[in-house]
Amino acid sequence: MRTWQVQRRKRTRHLIELGGLVVKAGIVDLTGDDRATILGALIWIAEKLKVDQGERARALWAAKGKKTLDKDAEPRAG
Repeated sequence: MRTWQVQRRKRTRHLIELGGLVVKAGIVDLTGDDRATILGALIWIAEKLKVDQGERARALWAAKGKKTLDKDAEPRAG
């Protein structure tokens, strides 16, 4: 396989995983799959990260995300 093909597949996988996070967070359902609303929310997040309290927001969001990902990684009984 050529180098550019490997890189393209890596990028595609990365983008699919990011899209999965949007679905996992419930954003798609909550917005009715409105792409403009989703993009606006993501832009708002990016702007929030650029201001004085950006690191605090990042820490809070990271903790919440880690908790959810850890919970999802737990083996299910049954």
